[in-house]
Amino acid sequence: MNTIPDLEKEVSEYLNYFCKELPGRSVGSEGNQMATLFFREALSSMSWAVESTPLQVMDWMTEGAELTCEGHCFSIMSSPYSLGCDHDLELAAASTIEELEQGDFKNKIILLHGEIAQEQIAPKNFVFWNPEMHQRIVRALEQSGVKAIICATGRNSATTGGEYPFPLFEDGDFNIPSVFMKDVEGEKLLPFCGKKARLTSCANRFAETAYNVIGRKGRNPQKRIVITAHIDAKKGTPGAIDNATGVIVLLLLADLLKYYRGEPVIELVAFNGEDYYAVPGQMQFIADNSDTMDNIILNINIDGAGYHTGLSSFSPFNLPEPIQPIFNKLIRETPEFVEGIPWVQGDHSIFVQYGRPAIAVSSQWLIENMENQNVTHTPKDKPSIVNPQRLVEISLGLQKFIRELVLQIKS
Repeated sequence: MNTIPDLEKEVSEYLNYFCKELPGRSVGSEGNQMATLFFREALSSMSWAVESTPLQVMDWMTEGAELTCEGHCFSIMSSPYSLGCDHDLELAAASTIEELEQGDFKNKIILLHGEIAQEQIAPKNFVFWNPEMHQRIVRALEQSGVKAIICATGRNSATTGGEYPFPLFEDGDFNIPSVFMKDVEGEKLLPFCGKKARLTSCANRFAETAYNVIGRKGRNPQKRIVITAHIDAKKGTPGAIDNATGVIVLLLLADLLKYYRGEPVIELVAFNGEDYYAVPGQMQFIADNSDTMDNIILNINIDGAGYHTGLSSFSPFNLPEPIQPIFNKLIRETPEFVEGIPWVQGDHSIFVQYGRPAIAVSSQWLIENMENQNVTHTPKDKPSIVNPQRLVEISLGLQKFIRELVLQIKS
């Protein structure tokens, strides 16, 4: 049996592989495909029955973007998954939905700034969260005849992590080319409205294939414990706590439970797409389980775990008997764990929306600082911010929790 130091060493080796050896894990990329293959082969080597589900996705790349106006150069970036462009057109601006709906922007480049650019716009076909105001903004832009969009944004950690500036649009289904810049850069650009601006964005979309990977053990598929973590990472980031650490917990559990022969089926699910505009892996899982969601006894989702500061957070959602008492015991007897506040920015929300009980496992520091942290979705999210001990604690704690839950179900 592996000792705790052995497990911590294993964590460090996994972190190095996922965050340093792979060339990124954005959905459909080479590194993403290598990560899912690694996960699949690891589970197979530990005698899990493994299923890989192909997902038709879009990968994207850019060689950069440039903006000049009246001899002035401005710092901009191509919006992820946006089409490219090369325009020399009049610059206009809007800071509210009313200005956008009432203005004349046909055959112009528009600068979105201020109030209208405070939070990232939901992808137009996103089914889980799509506010009416966001839909109005997308409709107005698509009907305006505008040729390209410049977005001046600040920070919004609750919805986009630590990015500054954040891309107002991150949507492969939205076909007006867009770029983004810091809010302070937008203030410098605003006085040039009415002047000709030259905007070039060297961005391209291309079709790729990604995979969900699911490992299963157990006898009765009418009773399922589904443990999830997303294996993808934001393009351009190492994705250590978002979410290599979640996948590492799945790998440690695969080893700790490799001799499991109980009645409830345990599923270890590496979702592909939580940090991608179309969440393809999650949508495929829903489609594949549309008639069997009621078989799920519990979802345990790991995302953002292992941060070096603070303890591990376990946030419960709608836990029934006999799960609630076992959860209470786990928190009471494990000083490294705290009961966390509810949060929705994770794959556990899928299960909660379908009326299934869930536990979201993360880092106490991350959950309590969700509104102002500047780590996730940035290059700061690297292995050095991870405490391997926390991942070992989580894995051993979940092993104990699952064992007690299975015994309770059996009795």
